[in-house]
Amino acid sequence: MAKGYWIARLDVQSESEYATYRSLNAIAFAKYGAKFLVRGGEYKLARGEGRKHNVVIEFKDIETARACYDSPEYQAAVQHLAKVGPVDLVIIEGYEGAQPGD
Repeated sequence: MAKGYWIARLDVQSESEYATYRSLNAIAFAKYGAKFLVRGGEYKLARGEGRKHNVVIEFKDIETARACYDSPEYQAAVQHLAKVGPVDLVIIEGYEGAQPGD
């Protein structure tokens, strides 16, 4: 079964709201077994439009990724995320098919 992922890009304009959001999202992420693969960090924008902060979170499957987003715990955090600044979030299923060179 393929894993599920959240891919988020954001421009933090309110550090206090972002701190509140992070403290609240931790509750949902712990409950749903979220694992950060990328959390900020140095990056190079190779093409397109970028944001200042990039995050990739892994879940055991797409259903769990969706359930986490829809959960009351995460929706409480979203109230603060709306005040952080511009945010893009994609919830996507991982790929388990053939790879280059296979």
